[in-house]
Amino acid sequence: MARIDLDLAHSYRPNPAQDSDYALLPLKMSFEDGGAYALLGPSGCGKSTMLNIMSGLLVPSHGSVKFDGTDMTRATPQERNIAQVFQFPVIYDTMTVAENLAFPLKNRRVPRETIRQRVGQIAEMLEMSHQLDQRAAGLSADQKQKISLGRGLVRPDVAAVLFDEPLTVIDPHLKWQLRRKLKQIHHELKLTLIYVTHDQVEALTFADQVVVMTRGRVVQQGTPDALFERPAHTFVGHFIGSPGMNFLPATLQGEVLSVAGQVLGRAPRALPAGADLRLGIRPEYLALDAPGTAGSLPATVRQVQDIGTYFLVTLDLAGQRLKSRLPADAVPPAAGSPVGARLLGAHTCFYANEELVA
Repeated sequence: MARIDLDLAHSYRPNPAQDSDYALLPLKMSFEDGGAYALLGPSGCGKSTMLNIMSGLLVPSHGSVKFDGTDMTRATPQERNIAQVFQFPVIYDTMTVAENLAFPLKNRRVPRETIRQRVGQIAEMLEMSHQLDQRAAGLSADQKQKISLGRGLVRPDVAAVLFDEPLTVIDPHLKWQLRRKLKQIHHELKLTLIYVTHDQVEALTFADQVVVMTRGRVVQQGTPDALFERPAHTFVGHFIGSPGMNFLPATLQGEVLSVAGQVLGRAPRALPAGADLRLGIRPEYLALDAPGTAGSLPATVRQVQDIGTYFLVTLDLAGQRLKSRLPADAVPPAAGSPVGARLLGAHTCFYANEELVA
């Protein structure tokens, strides 16, 4: 395993002149030895570019890649001792499951008994022990991808295992099982795992640290809890959560805070004057009061959806659409009824020019 340090930028164009010319804007970050990380963001945000730079499939146009302090910017994947699992299965159909799992170890001339033990250990973790003698050609797509995962994990000496959206071909019902298995394997083997995905559920359930990206830029790195509770950027608030964070335009006159054109009261903390201010609150924390309650703003219920485990209430507040999540045992307000929307609380965030106000 290794600590990976990135200090780089990358453009596929020869002479980048503006931000839009870069696939990865200048960044400086580290992946600690033995950590479980997820690179999360929409398609085209630079996740796979960063992963391919770490693996050695791509040389960054600017900057360096270091493994345990050694410059590996132009080293091959083999020299970096990297294992990479791709979006679609990469296996040998003519080989058995056991032969596929053993292949990376045989190439490195690992002793036969060590190979047998390691293949048995990984097969047991992936619940494939009963299929070791089956030919890969007869297996389903999700079983083949489990072999790909196993081949990435079978080498105990790898610097890191990189996953590029590895569960795309997996049946949705089995995805949660494989995520749980990967988490278990990480805790048992202490490998450095870096996982690329656009699915927030995959990222938040797998990783100890999530790196959120958009338009070639890293906007926040943190624990799943930190990303949910204190999004550092409005994009993170939108992208994380189901539904995402509510945002309302805010203005400050002296110490008086107005939201969506309505006076809310005294600002709860120091906010920068003259900035593009927005108030952010998660649907989970947007409480509903009786109309006219002090500290709440008047809103109208537009829609109530019974999701089963909670109610999702859509509100109209001075022309702004808001979402509120109420527990399943709550009595939701009727559509068309007036309510008070309580916006200020311990979980309320404020943003100036898209960035979180500390």
